Amino acid sequence: MRRAPSLPEIGRVVEVIRGRDAGTFAVVIGHEPDRFVLLADGDRRKVDRPKKKNVLHIRRTPVVATEIQEQLRAEGKITNARLRHVMKQFYAANPRAGEEREEGSVPHGERGCH
Repeated sequence: MRRAPSLPEIGRVVEVIRGRDAGTFAVVIGHEPDRFVLLADGDRRKVDRPKKKNVLHIRRTPVVATEIQEQLRAEGKITNARLRHVMKQFYAANPRAGEEREEGSVPHGERGCH
């Protein structure tokens, strides 16, 4: 029997590796039962409509936005502006992460011929 994957903590910056948003980065802003997380970046994915994503379809980065954790703990909500600020800092510290890909393209040739 497989063990359920652990959920990344709230405030963790993650990379989406599956689905139409593959290759993008976002911040974990919530958890759903079982193995799902809620992701937002303040730009394409807003706080009021976060993306529900299977934890198996994301890759954790070593970056944790403590200001996001603290604001959610204190106020119970976060603003899109704050998320955009965190993502801007993340892209500045990780220039390769900010490389855009064309809509619908597959990053790093993940889809091979079967």
